Amino acid sequence: MITTEDDARAWLRALPECDDAAMARLEMLAALLAQENQRQNLVSEASLGQVWLRHIADSAQLLPFVPRGTGPWMDLGTGAGFPGLVIAALRPECEVLMIESRARRIDWLDRARIAMGLDRARVVGQRLEMVESCQAAVISARAFAPLTRLLTLSARFSTSDTIWLLPKGQSAQQELHDLREWRHVFHVEQSLTDPQAGIIVGTLAGRKGKAK
Repeated sequence: MITTEDDARAWLRALPECDDAAMARLEMLAALLAQENQRQNLVSEASLGQVWLRHIADSAQLLPFVPRGTGPWMDLGTGAGFPGLVIAALRPECEVLMIESRARRIDWLDRARIAMGLDRARVVGQRLEMVESCQAAVISARAFAPLTRLLTLSARFSTSDTIWLLPKGQSAQQELHDLREWRHVFHVEQSLTDPQAGIIVGTLAGRKGKAK
């Protein structure tokens, strides 16, 4: 379990993706976030004191579930940039689509992306319902919507091979237990940054009663 800022930095350093350039991008992200948080409430003020644990490592823990070279990666409701900007910072070669509908968040994500030199990352500034259908190899969503609604909104971007990564906090097991309408191969992984949190991981086959 990662419990401190030092633990988080050490864990990140041990990732295959985290060379000196990647760490510099993450350092820049932490600094930009602190500055921007004075202008708009991107994250809680209290969490800024644990930004490496609460936001950066918490986002990066999704990477081991996805083989290198897998893309595009679609992050739903990216908001302050988690996990989208962290994924892009650690895998800059990967196409990362950050879906966000709030104008000030869109502006922040674009400025941060450009400052960090993330040429393969792109901000899609629309409500999810309005985003043009495409096939994503990975779909992530952190605190975006309850599981059933999330799948209803976003299943059109998924194939049977798409990897879903859905940090769900304490509700992960219950939300998965309550999932009735979908054929899936989902399970809950323990979060590395929160002993009470889980991550729903797996693939989606489609709605029950409908053809694939």
